[in-house]
Amino acid sequence: MSQPRDRLRAAFRTALGLAGDAAVDDLAYRAVPQWDSVAHMQLVATIEAEFDIMLDTDDVIAMSSFAVACTIVGKHGVAI
Repeated sequence: MSQPRDRLRAAFRTALGLAGDAAVDDLAYRAVPQWDSVAHMQLVATIEAEFDIMLDTDDVIAMSSFAVACTIVGKHGVAI
């Protein structure tokens, strides 16, 4: 099974429609045209499904980058 960080990278690529090899570690909200408000909600849903977690509203709003997403997912007991 993939490492959690790799699974989170894949979730970002899938939700944002990025290439399979796209770098996401330094990605921030609106850094790419694909990451708009609609894609943000798709990203949240993809992360929740991938890790079987439920993000609260504050975390959804705060998730402004891949790095912040790592911290948020980590709060749910996933070792990123």
